[in-house]
Amino acid sequence: AYCYHGQTLLASDKCGEAIRSLQESEKFFAKAEALCKEYGETKGPGTTAKPSGHLFFRKLGSLIKNTLEKCQRENGFIYFQKVPAEAPQLELKANYGLVEPVPFEFPALNAHWTPETVAAFDLTKRPKDDTVR
Repeated sequence: AYCYHGQTLLASDKCGEAIRSLQESEKFFAKAEALCKEYGETKGPGTTAKPSGHLFFRKLGSLIKNTLEKCQRENGFIYFQKVPAEAPQLELKANYGLVEPVPFEFPALNAHWTPETVAAFDLTKRPKDDTVR
């Protein structure tokens, strides 16, 4: 999330904040990479998954690295913005592109479903000679 947020900040000419966001992304990526390698070396039954070898994970690492280098290069040549000490806050609630969930409500019971009707469906009272043909 910090990587893509950094790309958005760079596109809106906030290069200093983009660098800080990408540095935070790099930090979390390194932590995730260590956890993935530890998970891949775990012994146990079944097939072993290696999350650090998945395409998304490999592409994300190079994307973070390349975007951070681009931001640092452009900040040195064009923007000359100060890199903040704290990472920018991520907006976790999406306000576009999502549909509001509709709460589920059970439909009203039909008048034919009386307690007597429901009791008639007792499977323990079925005929003994109930063979499928």
